[in-house]
Amino acid sequence: MTNDMTRGNPVRLILAFMIPTYLGNIFQQFYNLVDSVVAGRYIGVNALAAIGSTTSLIFLVTGWLQGITSGFSIMVAQSFGAKDYQQMRRYVAMSVYLCVAFVVAMTAGLMIFNLPILRLMNTPDEIIGQTAAYMGIIYAGLCVTAAYNAFAAVLRALGDGRSPLYFLIISAVINAGLDVLFIVKFHMGVEGCAYATVIAQGISALLCLVYIILKFDILKLQKADFESDVSMMQRLLSIGVPMGLQFSITAIGTIIVQSAINVFGADYIAGYAAAGKLQNMVNTIFIAFGATIATFVGQNRGAGRLDRVRQGVKDTQIMILIAAAASFLIIHFFAGKLTLIFVDSSKTVVIDAANQYFKTVSWCYPFLGSIFLYRNALQGMGYGLVPMLGGVFELLARGAVVVLVLHLGGGFVQTCLSDPAAWISALIPLIPYYIYKMRKYTLQESKKVL
Repeated sequence: MTNDMTRGNPVRLILAFMIPTYLGNIFQQFYNLVDSVVAGRYIGVNALAAIGSTTSLIFLVTGWLQGITSGFSIMVAQSFGAKDYQQMRRYVAMSVYLCVAFVVAMTAGLMIFNLPILRLMNTPDEIIGQTAAYMGIIYAGLCVTAAYNAFAAVLRALGDGRSPLYFLIISAVINAGLDVLFIVKFHMGVEGCAYATVIAQGISALLCLVYIILKFDILKLQKADFESDVSMMQRLLSIGVPMGLQFSITAIGTIIVQSAINVFGADYIAGYAAAGKLQNMVNTIFIAFGATIATFVGQNRGAGRLDRVRQGVKDTQIMILIAAAASFLIIHFFAGKLTLIFVDSSKTVVIDAANQYFKTVSWCYPFLGSIFLYRNALQGMGYGLVPMLGGVFELLARGAVVVLVLHLGGGFVQTCLSDPAAWISALIPLIPYYIYKMRKYTLQESKKVL
């Protein structure tokens, strides 16, 4: 079912699209969350640390795939908003070529450099074997990760945020069941977690593909749609690559921080990992607002409705501030108890590390949410460079904090300050550029009226 976002109340449209997208993100986070819970409870702290230490690395890899597929879908959304369905199908077909090329190159390179990357990240010797085994399986399954993200991005570009949610719910339940089966029953260790994740993601990708084939006549591609078009590929890459780099640059910053955290040992790695998993659940609402505003802006930009773009961004900013306040209160009062999902109460160092992280960063959630708003709004308008520049500011801020901590001999809490510094820094180029572009469009519209 398509959803035309160029007409109707912006708040209602945004919420109607955001809620299923948010729930979908929750279930997508559920994959790695369940892996960590089962590993921490049934294998041990080292297993939790092994999986947890891969979070930033997985974000680097899957974030790149999510970024480029989301970028490709911007052109699909703009074509859909302009009612040019032939062009829309051509963009989808060219996206298929590009996704296959990226996945083949990434899988080969990452499989070769798996262990060297982990050693570069200061992964402790006691967990590096388990970590390498886990990541090797994840890398081998990148094809299904890319497929799901690509199919889901196309569905969302057409305004269908519900179907990817339903497929994720099904696959998340399967993932949880396979985790228990592979680890508790078959004693497969962290490799069992990885296999469960890849199989579940494969199922969600297959369900998306079948649904698109059966339900979306306007997406039925013909042989002519697959005729190579270099100019179209260039336009897709001009948006997709900056969006992918934006995720990757952010991920490189988190890898730098993870490398610094790894120095403190397995307990702190586990505490940081548990906190990260919980915060990712909080972060999903901001990601959902970002994905929604990208589609909303993309469709309305294609339809020439810049007034709706401005109103949609304004309304979303208010909703993000409310969500940030609610997230802060939840984390403030329940973080300690939620950490017990991963470990038992005897692991006091792990629990204390998680609590210290939340006390250091949770006050900064309004800035974190605003990053997704302005970054995705600009991307929905077709601008990829400045959103990527926001990622560069994040990277520089995280790197500066880590270097400063190492120079001054700081500890775990000081290292955690890298996140607030990064979130605030990312907004430095985003907000002024958005204001500049909207004023420019307003001036152009006023000249047309005159």
